Amino acid sequence: MTKKFIPYLEALFAVVVWGGSFIATKIAVGQISPTTVVWVRFAMGIPLILFAVVIRKQFAFPKGNEWWYFALLGFLGISFHQWLQSNGLQTAQATTTAWIVATSPAFIAILGWMVLKEKLNLLQSSGIVLAMIGVLAVVSKGDLSALAIGKFGSYGDFLILISAVNWAVFSILSRRGLKDHPSTRMTFWVMILGWLFTSVVFFAGKNYVEIPQINSRGWMALIFLGIFTTGLAYIAWFDALGQLPAAQTGAFLFIEPLTSMVVASYVLNEKVTLVSVLGGVVILFGIWMVNRN
Repeated sequence: MTKKFIPYLEALFAVVVWGGSFIATKIAVGQISPTTVVWVRFAMGIPLILFAVVIRKQFAFPKGNEWWYFALLGFLGISFHQWLQSNGLQTAQATTTAWIVATSPAFIAILGWMVLKEKLNLLQSSGIVLAMIGVLAVVSKGDLSALAIGKFGSYGDFLILISAVNWAVFSILSRRGLKDHPSTRMTFWVMILGWLFTSVVFFAGKNYVEIPQINSRGWMALIFLGIFTTGLAYIAWFDALGQLPAAQTGAFLFIEPLTSMVVASYVLNEKVTLVSVLGGVVILFGIWMVNRN
């Protein structure tokens, strides 16, 4: 196998692992609190990111106001974002979660238009509308009339939708930092500061007493989240981003919700319905329209 295929394999590895993360999280929050899941996950993953930063000779401390900037990103992208998803997955299906999260590029495009004054053409605007229709179809399980009386899926679905918007905010704010820092270094500081915020809640709430109650299945889920999802997948993704055009790398993200649907069906026995498949296809097609340029 020639080296030119390695970046593609790394991108594929990352999105497949991320697709399985929703299933692993749902298993973990079935045994311990979301705060403990997030704390343990990043306690495992951060050393791997640090190792990658050191090996690439990219380690450097933030300067001046960058500490506040990275702290804000850490709160939004790690503490708050993972809290939303972990709590959401207590009631939301892993498959539904993956489809909703897939709409993040649409929210990024909307915020780019509102905040950064980036242009949105007719095709992109149509794609955003289409993606939102797909989300409504997925969370309502095809009963769109239920939305008219205020039934937006489960409480967890609502939290996951907020997480998609929050990730868009995080992504827009991250652009400034990525101009001055390698992505791996920036990710390390964002992760560790976000983990420290979570640590305050973790220790103040004495969540550490939950750790002994984790069984082997729970530890497998946490190891997958920490070592693979938080550590290895991020490293592989950044390697791929450094060697492939952004459009080609981004296209792999379309595989993530499909992976979640297959794994959730096998591991969690979640039903794959025609409505969820069709709604997912509409979401992906809408996101493709948004990113087509």
